[in-house]
Amino acid sequence: MTTALDELVARSRRIGEDPTLVVYGGGNTSAKGTIVDHLGREQRVMWVKGSGADLRGSSESDYPALRLDDLLPLRTFEEMSDQEMTELVSRALLDPSARRPSIETLLHAFLPFTHIDHVHADAICALTNHADGPRVAREALGEGFAYVDWMRPGFTLSKVVGDLASYEGVVLAHHGLVTWGATSDECWDRTDRTVQRARDFINDQRLRVDAGPSASDMPDEEIERLLLHLRGALCKTGRRVLRVDGRLRAVADRSDVDAVVAGGVSSADHMLRIKPRSVVVRSSESAASDIAAYAGDYVAYVARNADLMPRGYSAHDPMPKVALVPGLGAVTTGATQREAEVAADIALHTHQVAATVADRFGAPEPLDEVETFRFDYWPMELYKLTLRPTAPDLAGAIVVVTGAASGIGRGIALELATRGASLVLADLDGTGLTEVAAHIAESGAAQPELVAGDQTDESVVEETVRRAVRVFGGLDGAVINAGIGVTGNLDDLTLDQWESGLRINLTSGFLLTRAALRVLKEQAMGGSLVYIASKNAFGPGAGFGAYSVSKAGMVQLMRIAALEGGKHGVRANAINPDAVFDHSRLWDDGLREERAAAHGIKPEELEDFYAARNILGRRVTTRDVAQTAAFLLSEASSRTTGAVIPVDGGVAGAFPR
Repeated sequence: MTTALDELVARSRRIGEDPTLVVYGGGNTSAKGTIVDHLGREQRVMWVKGSGADLRGSSESDYPALRLDDLLPLRTFEEMSDQEMTELVSRALLDPSARRPSIETLLHAFLPFTHIDHVHADAICALTNHADGPRVAREALGEGFAYVDWMRPGFTLSKVVGDLASYEGVVLAHHGLVTWGATSDECWDRTDRTVQRARDFINDQRLRVDAGPSASDMPDEEIERLLLHLRGALCKTGRRVLRVDGRLRAVADRSDVDAVVAGGVSSADHMLRIKPRSVVVRSSESAASDIAAYAGDYVAYVARNADLMPRGYSAHDPMPKVALVPGLGAVTTGATQREAEVAADIALHTHQVAATVADRFGAPEPLDEVETFRFDYWPMELYKLTLRPTAPDLAGAIVVVTGAASGIGRGIALELATRGASLVLADLDGTGLTEVAAHIAESGAAQPELVAGDQTDESVVEETVRRAVRVFGGLDGAVINAGIGVTGNLDDLTLDQWESGLRINLTSGFLLTRAALRVLKEQAMGGSLVYIASKNAFGPGAGFGAYSVSKAGMVQLMRIAALEGGKHGVRANAINPDAVFDHSRLWDDGLREERAAAHGIKPEELEDFYAARNILGRRVTTRDVAQTAAFLLSEASSRTTGAVIPVDGGVAGAFPR
C-alpha cells in the first residue's frame, strides 16, 4: 500500500530532477498523514524535508516525521525567535535523532493541506526580482495567487503564509512558489501548471536585443593563463579547484553582464553556495586585480554590517565562488570538481533569471544589502554547512602522479585520493590506470583524470600537466615516479639498456619538472615536487648500476629544482624507498629472480631477505611511501625543501649524507 510518505518521496524526487524548479539542496516539500505509535495510538504527523537534504534522489530518512498536534498550537504565539522555533519544532520530532527539519517546517504545518511544495522555480523568481514584481506576478498568474514581498524564512513568514490558505498558492519574492493539494498528484499538477504559466508569460514578453553576445572565443592559451592567474588569486585564502562551464557563455558574453551580476542571486537560498554575487573577469591580465577588488568589496560589506553579525560568527572567505568570463562562460570553484559543479549549476539558474528579468522586465534588483547580510550570515541557513564532512587535508590540492598504474605510484594515488586531492594519473599502462581509477571511485573519492602515454615523450608530459590545468584549474604538486628496473654488470649492459634506464627514470623526471615549474611559476602560489628515487641513489648495488645511476641523478635533479624553485615558493624533495613489492611491476620480467640469485637466495625469500637486512627488520609497503609523499605535498612540510627522506626500514649504507 502506498503511503503519504511514499508519495512525498516520489514527488520530491520528481521535483529534484528538474533544476529549473530547485537546485542542489534547495526547496522543501511535505505531506501529512496518520501513524499508529508504539502504544497503538493514532497520531497525526507531518513529514517534511530535512535541512540540507537534496530533493533529487532523496529517501524516506530525509523526511523526519513530526507530531502535528505539537506544531499547530505554535501558531498562537505572537512572535518567536529562530532559536525558540528550532527548539520547539525539535520537540515535535517522533525520532529525536532524526535529521533536523526544514527551516520552513511551520510554514508547511500552518497550511491546512495534505501535500505542499515549495520550489525556487526560475520562472517564478523572474516574475518577482525587479521593481514591478507584484504587478507582473499578478498579471502572469492571476488573482488566485497571493504575493509576499521578501521576508526571511522563519516563524513570521510561516504565519503570513498560513493566513493565505484561501488562495491557489503563494508567490514569495526572491524566494519562489508555495503550492498545495489534497493529493500528491494534485499538488504536483498545481506546481507544474503554475510554473508553466509563468514560463509562458515570460516568453510572451518583449525581448530586448541590445544585450546580445559581445565576445569572441577565448584562445586556448589564454584560457590556460586565465585559469592559472585566477587560481593564484583565489587560493590566497585556501586551495581550491576550478571548473570551466560553457553553459554560462550566453550570459557572460552579454554587453550588460555587469548589470546581470549586480542583480545578485535569484533566490536567497543560493547565497549559501555561491555567495551574494559573482565576479566578472575579462582576461588573464585582469584576473588578479578583479579578484582582489571583489575580495576588498566583500570585506567592506562585512565591515558596514558588522553590528548585524551573529554572536560567535566570523566573516566568510571573501573570495568569489563564480567568475563570469566573456568568451568562455564561467569558472567556478570548490574543494572538489563536484563542489565546483554544484556552484556552476546554481550560477546558471541564478544568472539566467537575472538575464531574463533584464530582457523582459527591466533592471534586476537584488535584495537590499542589510537583508542580504542577514541571510548571508543567518545561523539557520549556515547550519546546512555543518552537515558536510570535515574536508581532508589535501582537499583542493591538484597533483600529478606518474607511474600511477602499479606499485608505489598506485599506492600514492590511492593515498592522495583519500586525502581529498584532485589527481591527474599518468602511466604507459592505460588498463592499469583505469583499474586504479575504479578503486578510487569505490572509495568515494573524487574521480581522477587519466593520461595514458609514454612519459619520456615530451608532448605526452606537456599534455599531462596541461590536463591538470584545463580539468582542475592549475597545479599544486607532482609525484615524479615513472621508472623501470635495469639490471646487469656495467661490462654486460647494452647501450640501449643504459639509455633506456636514463630516459625512463631520469629524463622523464626532467620533462615533468620543467613542465610543472613553468605552470607553478605562472600560477604564482608555490608548489611541491616529490621525486621517488631509491635507496640505491646512496647505497648502490653491484649489477644494478644503470638503475642506481639514474636514481642518483634524480636526487641531483631534485636538488637543482629546489634551488631554482625556491624563490617562487616551489619546494622539491625526494623519497628513497627500498624493496617495495606490493602491487609492483618493478620485480617482473626476471628482476626478482636476478636479485635473488645475486644474494644467493630463492626468489620467494627475497622480500624477507630485504626486510631482515634493514635496521627495523620490517617490510616496506607502497602505503609507507605514499604517506611520506602525502606529507611532502602537504602544508605540514611547508618549510622543507631539498631533503631526502629514506623509507627503507633503515639501511645504514644508504643514509643520506
